[in-house]
Amino acid sequence: MAPLARALCADSAADLTLAFDRLGLPARVRESLLTKLPHLQVLLTGLTADDDRFLRGLHEAPTSQVHDGVPHFTPGDTKARPGSGLLTGRREQFLRLLDTCGQDAALTPLARALTRVLDAAGAPRALVLGGRTLTWGTRTHVMGVVNVTPDSFSDGGRFLAAESAVAHGEALARAGADLLDVGGESTRPGAPPVSADEELARILPVVRGLKERTDVPISVDTSKAVVAKEALAAGAVLVNDISGLHFDPQLAHVVAATGAACCVMHIRGTPETMQREAVYADVVAEVLVWLDEAVERAVTAGVPRDRLLVDPGIGFGKTAGHNLLLLRRLVDLRQLGLPVLVGTSRKSFLGKLAGGKPPSERLAATLGSVAAVAALGGADVVRVHDVAECRDALAVADAIRTSREAGDLFGL
Repeated sequence: MAPLARALCADSAADLTLAFDRLGLPARVRESLLTKLPHLQVLLTGLTADDDRFLRGLHEAPTSQVHDGVPHFTPGDTKARPGSGLLTGRREQFLRLLDTCGQDAALTPLARALTRVLDAAGAPRALVLGGRTLTWGTRTHVMGVVNVTPDSFSDGGRFLAAESAVAHGEALARAGADLLDVGGESTRPGAPPVSADEELARILPVVRGLKERTDVPISVDTSKAVVAKEALAAGAVLVNDISGLHFDPQLAHVVAATGAACCVMHIRGTPETMQREAVYADVVAEVLVWLDEAVERAVTAGVPRDRLLVDPGIGFGKTAGHNLLLLRRLVDLRQLGLPVLVGTSRKSFLGKLAGGKPPSERLAATLGSVAAVAALGGADVVRVHDVAECRDALAVADAIRTSREAGDLFGL
């Protein structure tokens, strides 16, 4: 397991306290660190023995001090949190640490993790899709769902005819969608696979029709290289792959060759088997490691890192409890330094929380989840069926999250 790092707010004692809880640090250490909040705190997990020896040997300064040359390392409880620790220091100290890491090949994964977390201190680089630029960190963007399938859980069959699907996509664009996600294969739990020929027959007329009638960037929801290649040639500019480049080894190469963007999602198993495989020791950590590996797979194939997004895969091989924990800790995905896409719209765990409501009656629950992931987790994109309503919810959530004078919104 490669090391992972999470940057914490420099002036947030609450965030540090949460990190201390995860690391199992004693009260004496907590108090000394809380009185000396440096510019940057980085929570590390998945450290190797080499990483641990290197970090412990950086200097001999007492726990309560931060060395002038490099960040100070406080190891976690070796029994409760093996392979973890907290680095505290100024940005220039972290840069000196990276120089030192670069002298030892065994520390390359650690250096990579620290580089990502320093890069992620601000918003990811803007993404140009077609004629539009998506600037991350300004607001939560909306991806509208265009299902061209007879068996999707939410609206199966309603837009199976190409003309109907194109009209629906146009309506979502008018409602304010920033992206349109066209899919020809249902990925609901238990869904059987669809052939590439059938998938292409469903989506190509829709992609072409939407390209002619709207300037909203088009995403193709597929895990097949041949389908992605044809859809990109027809006008799509982003591949939304539920398999995180695991199902088809050629898909990453298609994305790289065409210059498209790609969203890699986490899934356990396949749509047919995923809910039987929803077993994790630590769902957040395992999803992070999996997504990190998917991103590296894409980069190795030639996809620029700033053309990638990540998705924790809510509902894909996860229980309701797993979904809620991932949403609660969505900010942890920030350590990957990439835009985060989240899809909760009309999903079954929302129906359960709302008393067993069917997909057609889950709008209110969807709005609650969308607002929460935007305001609390800082999601960059939400994938939804009800664009207009979600835009309204996001307008409020984003204002609360980003306003420096949030108290003025409530007359405080």
